[in-house]
Amino acid sequence: MTKPSRARVRQSFDQAAARYDTAAEVQRLICDDMAARLTATASAGWAPQRWLDAGCGTGYALPLLKARYPQALAFALDLAPAMLQQAGAQWPRIAADIEHLPLRSASIDLYWSSLTVQWCELVRVLAEARRVLRPGGRLAVATLGDDTFHELRAAFSSVDAHRHTIAFHNADEIVALAVAAGLNEHQLHRRAEIRYFTDLKNLLRSVKTVGANQLGQGRRSGLLSRQAFARAEAAYESLRSPHGLPLTYDVIELHAQV
Repeated sequence: MTKPSRARVRQSFDQAAARYDTAAEVQRLICDDMAARLTATASAGWAPQRWLDAGCGTGYALPLLKARYPQALAFALDLAPAMLQQAGAQWPRIAADIEHLPLRSASIDLYWSSLTVQWCELVRVLAEARRVLRPGGRLAVATLGDDTFHELRAAFSSVDAHRHTIAFHNADEIVALAVAAGLNEHQLHRRAEIRYFTDLKNLLRSVKTVGANQLGQGRRSGLLSRQAFARAEAAYESLRSPHGLPLTYDVIELHAQV
């Protein structure tokens, strides 16, 4: 599955870093839920000595994990330096690619990643996660499934043949890749988080603010014409509910152990 270049991903999230938290409601909710599930599913008394937030963004999950594991050594890693700057200097920060972790093999007890791996080649990410995890280590990853932003794709399909979003893995593919990477005792949890907007411009502005607007495959080289955008608006309006225009996040959590 072809993904955006790492340079494009870095540029997009560097540009979004300063305003990211103003629109990251779904991202925060997913972190909260995954942290609670990690605590509930871990063996009694289990606690990591070293944990990694792979793709930490502005650092929302860092204090959540620190509160649960106060004695552990934390590492905050992100591809975008501007995101790391937002996370704060109180964390050991690493500017690096999660497809090529600059960490020793078997050096981490908890690999955590929330809404990052969908921008990456998942087979490489999971292989690297397996490599750096110690025996008995745990993995907690939240990503987006193939139903994500289906409303956007449907609306813009009336305008042109461009996809306008990246291609997301489905649940079966994620499980198969986890097994192939040697991650055992995996559990998958899937749910839809739907957000509603007053109009298409506000919806697209929200997507842009979290850095996801420039990462679709086969994206257009120029702006939509006014007429084309009006057609997309009309198509999206057909999906309007009493709550507004819907935008779906198909949330998939993968929990596994080495």
